[in-house]
Amino acid sequence: MELLRANLPRVRIPEPTNRIYKHECCISFDTPKSEGGLYIDMNTFLAFGKDCVGWNFEKTGNPVYLHIRQTRKLVCEDRPLKKPTLLAIGVDGGFDNNEPEYEETRNIAILPDYVRLAVDAILMAEGAERKEQVASWTADKKHISEYALNLQQLGNGVFIHPSGWKCAKCDKTENLWLNLTDGMILCGRSNWDGSGGNNHAIEHFKETGYPVAVKLGTITADLDAAEVVGSFTVMYMSQGIVFWTDDRRTEDKQNLLIVLSKIGALLLSDVFSYPEDESVLDPLLAQHLAFFGIDFSSLRKTEMTTAERELDQNTNFDWNRIQESGQEMEPLFGPGYTGLVNLGNSCYLAATMQVVFSTRSFCSRSVYHSSIFCMIYYMTQSLKKAFEAAPADPTVDLNTQLAKLAHGLLSGKYSVPAPEKEDTTNVANATPIAKQEGIPPRMFKGVIAASHPEFSTMRQQDALEFFLHFIDQVERVNAGKPEFDPSTSFKFGIEERLLCPSGKVAYNRRHDCILSLSIPLHLAINKGELEAFHKSKGERDTQGKEVSADEIVRPRVRLVDCLRSFVAEEEVHDFYSTELKAKVTATKTAGLISFPDYLVLHMRKFVMEAGWVPKKLDVYIDVPDTIDISDMCSKGIQPGEELLPEPAAEDMAEPKLLADDDIVSQLVSMGFNNLHCQKAAINTSNAGVEEAMNWLLSHMDDADIDAPISQEAQSVDQSKVDTLVSFGFQEDVARKALKASGGDIEKATDWIFNPTNVSSSSDMDVSSSTTSIADSPLPDGGGAYRLMGIVSHMGTSTQCGHYVAHINKDGQWVIFNDEKVRVSKNPPKDMGYLYVFERLNS
Repeated sequence: MELLRANLPRVRIPEPTNRIYKHECCISFDTPKSEGGLYIDMNTFLAFGKDCVGWNFEKTGNPVYLHIRQTRKLVCEDRPLKKPTLLAIGVDGGFDNNEPEYEETRNIAILPDYVRLAVDAILMAEGAERKEQVASWTADKKHISEYALNLQQLGNGVFIHPSGWKCAKCDKTENLWLNLTDGMILCGRSNWDGSGGNNHAIEHFKETGYPVAVKLGTITADLDAAEVVGSFTVMYMSQGIVFWTDDRRTEDKQNLLIVLSKIGALLLSDVFSYPEDESVLDPLLAQHLAFFGIDFSSLRKTEMTTAERELDQNTNFDWNRIQESGQEMEPLFGPGYTGLVNLGNSCYLAATMQVVFSTRSFCSRSVYHSSIFCMIYYMTQSLKKAFEAAPADPTVDLNTQLAKLAHGLLSGKYSVPAPEKEDTTNVANATPIAKQEGIPPRMFKGVIAASHPEFSTMRQQDALEFFLHFIDQVERVNAGKPEFDPSTSFKFGIEERLLCPSGKVAYNRRHDCILSLSIPLHLAINKGELEAFHKSKGERDTQGKEVSADEIVRPRVRLVDCLRSFVAEEEVHDFYSTELKAKVTATKTAGLISFPDYLVLHMRKFVMEAGWVPKKLDVYIDVPDTIDISDMCSKGIQPGEELLPEPAAEDMAEPKLLADDDIVSQLVSMGFNNLHCQKAAINTSNAGVEEAMNWLLSHMDDADIDAPISQEAQSVDQSKVDTLVSFGFQEDVARKALKASGGDIEKATDWIFNPTNVSSSSDMDVSSSTTSIADSPLPDGGGAYRLMGIVSHMGTSTQCGHYVAHINKDGQWVIFNDEKVRVSKNPPKDMGYLYVFERLNS
């Protein structure tokens, strides 16, 4: 007791702003359920497992801890699974994991009141881990659409019957959307698997510009459904318009439900704004429906909304081949075979990190330099040394969290058979079953995504973008210490050669960590089968017959042809020649100037169709177990070649876009200022009068609106930025792409998918001689590789679906599907999105 009193100054009562960790150790994956439980530092509120708490005492001298231990209840529980009604975790209507119940013990004996108070505050506070999880998972609320508020409806006499709906352009009777301007009923978008509609609703918008539609079958006045809305939002009426607020304390829920039943379940009806490309609120929905003779109170919900369909996809994955479903697969346990729990659409992170920590560079050594821990790899004792080198709060340190993740994945400590959840009658005699619980990478995700607006959410992301972001962050923490940077094992040099019609050449060099390959469909090796299939499919379509999934024939392209397409000659239009002082068509070739330890190949399966519609190529890639890319080595400057001259200052300046005279004159005739009209035309890349007027009306109050054009830097048209953002691209990337492509959206999308294809403003055109790249050393060796990892994607775009990793370990293929780790019987080598090759010893 005297010792405890002596240390009372170290004990703090947590404030509401303090982050309290009480569910997981900050440097291991131990929890209160682990053997030995969890120890919470009463000064820093950081949690430690039994193996780590001594390290914290040695480092900080803090002796007072709250010890929490949870043991499974010895009672039988039979809770039915509740179907979630909200895309959230830990809130009413959200996901219920039906976890078994635990008894919790707190091992602090006979404490003074002050310490007791501190303990109570920690126990009552919501854990930082849980707060972040719930905040990230809860779905975004819809906003009220200005297009709905200002909707003009045509008095064309259309009357909508309450049933018997069918698409006006095909025979679809499901997934039907009612355009609220003209009353047209049309089918929705086509899904990746061929289900859904035939895109007639969106085609109608493109033809007419009528902006808002509601999904028939989702309109309801059901008060039971309204309860779901009432649990997380309130609304009030003002002049017939509904507004939403988060203030739950001032509204009476019963009155809310009455109002909701009178005006329609706005959140439950699936209203879509095509110009905004998202689901929205139409506060005047009842009025808009009544215009076509529809009484919403007589309708009952018969179809899933878009959000519900998304929720259904999050709870049910049925992609058989990539996940090797329906096959008896042997579970694996032990070092290197630990699964990662899906935190909610975090499979992109799990698949990527399983591959990364299967490489020697990230898991086989620990490096010290000048007594400073430089980078985290996995080996004995590295976890403790990482903690010793960590800052005061290891939960926000990337090095520490990398060490924690490596230890969790590779030590085997957490890769053990889990007890049967259903057998809770006698926990002591519960029989382990052939699966593991896995480890949740919450803290690692929090650190790696802290500065990223997308990865910090619970939305699905692109595994390629995450890999690039991860490599960038690892490189940043090793700034100035490239020799200790494990990310260099993925890096290599690329040299591009541009041949000007003058006969002179320019060279450009850059570093990269992925080789992005286009897929030459015209080189498919099964052209005969494809032609026969398309002919048969056309005949069946005429007869109204469907083709089963097993009968579909897909193009099959060899990986070697994809690699050859990277080094093949291609034309580069609008290349500015410093020799000819004009834009010309140049010829570009590319090659590698070094070969990395690990070669990551990215298959460009996502392309843009006409109308800038994103599409995923349905194609198989024939990938061999070994490849040799030695012939892709760049030859450099050849004897007799003459380099293009260095660009003059005037060549470096970007050409100014001139305003279209017709657009300017039409705007001036409307009474606008001539200078303002020129700026509107320039900032919308002369897209048209309507676009220029919209820009002008929204920029009339700009401080520099009257500045001469020659004195202002040209800006990128925000409407075009928004269009690219709606495709799923980040705003800064969209701006850069539009700037590099002269404001042309089609060229900008091509630039994003392949930055080296657009030349007129790209970095490579500025260089006319072999430029020096970063001084950091690159690994190099032979060009022979073996396939060691595959990251596969299922879904229509990188923003939805599911990722799975297959890795060749210990002489066999293993599937890592979130927390499930099993022997792979048939790895989908021809369906990969990312392929990782390891260099063979030469």
